[in-house]
Amino acid sequence: MTLARLPLQLSFFFIPLFLMVSFSPRKPDQQTPDPEGSLKVMTYNIWNGFDWGKDLERRDKVVAWIRNIDPDVLALQELCGYNEEKLKKEALKWGHPYTVILKSDGYPVGLTSKKPITVKERALEGLWHGMLHCETFGVDFFVVHLSPADCDFRLKEANIITNKIKDSNANDYIILGDFNAHSPFDGDMLKQNKSLLAKYSKRKPDDKYSNLRLGEFDYSVISTFQGLPAIDICQKFINPADRYSFPTPALIGTYRTAESVGKTRERIDYILASPEVAKAAVRAQIFNGEVTSLFSDHYPVMAEFFFK
Repeated sequence: MTLARLPLQLSFFFIPLFLMVSFSPRKPDQQTPDPEGSLKVMTYNIWNGFDWGKDLERRDKVVAWIRNIDPDVLALQELCGYNEEKLKKEALKWGHPYTVILKSDGYPVGLTSKKPITVKERALEGLWHGMLHCETFGVDFFVVHLSPADCDFRLKEANIITNKIKDSNANDYIILGDFNAHSPFDGDMLKQNKSLLAKYSKRKPDDKYSNLRLGEFDYSVISTFQGLPAIDICQKFINPADRYSFPTPALIGTYRTAESVGKTRERIDYILASPEVAKAAVRAQIFNGEVTSLFSDHYPVMAEFFFK
């Protein structure tokens, strides 16, 4: 993932180890990404922390499902009602002894991992829900949950976060979470989705927020992250029609009808990676089938990387 990780076909040059290391300077506190093997990374918005901890049945089903899928690193959004101790207790059930949570009020994000986690920053200022920057498996993870209400505010968040990523000098990074934003890669599909555009167009006359830009879908937020650069892993592996991550049938009867759930599908959850990390991507999946349809209002997203 850095110049130290040379392709196997170059091995016949017998480059001395000390030379390879010299081409890849790292900060003393940086771990080196695993030189061999797979890394499964998942992001999941768990919908109000399982109703602020009251929906134990849904929580237990999600915990069992995560344990079965067995990600190495898991980013979570909407950890409502959680603190560090509670998150650690549940993460142990899916095999992650290491956990970090952004805060203990509102709508926190968090990260759990099979390997130790180093906290780099807990960022709140200027952000709707906040951003968590951690390092694990030798990769810098930026867990985000952007504004659900306003494209201008999201763009401000995107600029704040991308500047932080640049300032961090991270070489190998993954940005993941609930961006509440649309990708230009999905533009052709969204252009045909009149129902979704109509849903976003409904506003009260005095509403100062808007998820549309000049009455159209806004792609500026995801484009800002892509300009880092950051590669959209799902776009590489998943057909446009299958990329939706929201909404799920769990909303039927409360916030949506069955018809509107089917007609307003969109992708707002992403896993974006630095170019070197993206080169190691071997597959991606949005678990938007029946199994996870009632676990949350969002579907989980996972990407797998294989480092040689």
